[in-house]
Amino acid sequence: MQCSKCRREAIVYQRYSGLHLCEQHFNRDFEAKAKRAIREHHWIESGDTVAVALSGGKDSSAVLFFLHGLLGERRDVRLMAITVDEGIAGYRDPDRARRLSEGMGVPWVTASFRDAYGITLDEIVARKGTGLSCTYCGVLRRALMNRVAREEGVTKFAYGFNLDDGAQSVLMNVLRGDAAHLTRPVREVEGLVPRIRPFLYIPEREVALYAFLHVEGFDLAGCPYAVGALRRDVRGILDEYTYRHPATKYSLVRLGEALRRTDAAAGSGFGVCERCGEPMPVKEGKGICRACQVLDELRGA
Repeated sequence: MQCSKCRREAIVYQRYSGLHLCEQHFNRDFEAKAKRAIREHHWIESGDTVAVALSGGKDSSAVLFFLHGLLGERRDVRLMAITVDEGIAGYRDPDRARRLSEGMGVPWVTASFRDAYGITLDEIVARKGTGLSCTYCGVLRRALMNRVAREEGVTKFAYGFNLDDGAQSVLMNVLRGDAAHLTRPVREVEGLVPRIRPFLYIPEREVALYAFLHVEGFDLAGCPYAVGALRRDVRGILDEYTYRHPATKYSLVRLGEALRRTDAAAGSGFGVCERCGEPMPVKEGKGICRACQVLDELRGA
């Protein structure tokens, strides 16, 4: 097929727009969407230190490449990358992320579950099984990433969070009946580094294509402990439905944003964990954060 905008050979077909795009017009379309998301949300400002949460996979590698191109010549914004090693044998080798960062001339910092918590995810799974592995990993990884980012003076944390991720998160919260997460407003919290998602309105398959076109050496392997996770089930449901109704994922993401903007979504406030001093949502009867609760459970406290 020919590109809808020129006579070159098309490399992608966008069902939601009806366009066939060649490599040149695909790149223009992709980067325009990411830039528009940044402008719309005021995600990057002069004086920011932006850190990419770099796992070494396609999404985070793509967002590092994009932001390096966007911010590389700016003197008023600093770009770096942070990698967390959860301790999963044969998966997410930190050296892969290091090579990606160094290849672009981007400063890189790493931290590990072993050093921070005295335990790896492999050891957690050996003790607790795979049933809650994604929950344990997510809670501990987010806490560690935020701590390292704050220590490095980071003002914005960039994630390779794409349209599919956003739509899946909204639907997962609906299926769980989790009104608190659906309506929690987006606001700055002292001690919590704000997250930005430049690819929020871009489908995962297009992020993958962008990564293949521009980045070498990223990781294609999936987490061995993600089997059976709710997100995987929701992904299948959404992909099948979206094939027949191409705008579905956009609608879910916009719904999630609208719910977080409503006055009724004032939500609970944030406090400070009595044990580690990290910011945490205030929940009645709980004075320690979710990360400390997880660590207590793992240690048998």
